[in-house]
Amino acid sequence: MPLPDIRARIAAAELAAGRAPGSVQLIAVSKLQPAERVRGVLDEGQRLFGENYVQEAAHKWPAWREAYPGTEVHMIGPLQTNKAKQAVELFECIHTLDRPSLAERLARMAQARGVSPAMFVQVNTGAEPQKAGIVPDMADDFIAACKMMDLPLAGVMCIPPDDQDPTPHFALLREIGARNGLTGLSMGMSSDFEIAIAHGATHIRVGSAIFGDRAPRPAP
Repeated sequence: MPLPDIRARIAAAELAAGRAPGSVQLIAVSKLQPAERVRGVLDEGQRLFGENYVQEAAHKWPAWREAYPGTEVHMIGPLQTNKAKQAVELFECIHTLDRPSLAERLARMAQARGVSPAMFVQVNTGAEPQKAGIVPDMADDFIAACKMMDLPLAGVMCIPPDDQDPTPHFALLREIGARNGLTGLSMGMSSDFEIAIAHGATHIRVGSAIFGDRAPRPAP
C-alpha cells in the first residue's frame, strides 16, 4: 500500500479517536527490505524507521542518514546485551528494554557517555513464554527500577499475541503506562494500527503495509 494511503488512514484514525492531527508517529519498519524500496520511502519524505537487527542497521543507515538529513532509526527488535554498545551509538530510540541485565548495561553506558537513546519498556502483555518482554505483573517494579537508574524512559511497548484480539492488550499497555507516568505507547502494526490509535498509540510500527513482504533473513 502506498505511503500516502497509510498516512491518510492514520489521519482518519486520529480524527475518529478525537486526537490531534500528527499525534501518532509512523515508524516504517524497514528490516530485511531491499534498498530500492527503502530509498523510495525516503524519497517520499518518511524520516522515521524501525530496525530489528543491529548489524543490518549499522550496515545500511549511516550512508542514508547523510543522504537524507533528519532521519531517525529506532530499535524495535530484541536487543542482545552484547550488542548494547553498538545500539546506543546507532539508534535514537530503543523500544525493547525488556530485562534487568539489559537495563543495567544501558544505564552504565548512559552514565559513561552522558547521553542515551530514549527507551520504551517492552511489556509481554500476553505473558507468552516464547516472547520477550516484562510480564504485566512485574512491569511496575521494573519501570521503577529503570527510573532509579536514570534511564530516559519514553513509554511502554507491546506486541499482542498473533491469535488474539489486540484490543485488551492495547488497553492494558495504556493502563501500565498511565499509572507509571509514561505517555509514550509503542503499539500497533500493519494489521491493527488503527485499533492501536483508538487506544492511544503514540508510535505505530508498520512494515509490510508500506514495503510489501520481507525477504528471508540471511543465514548468520
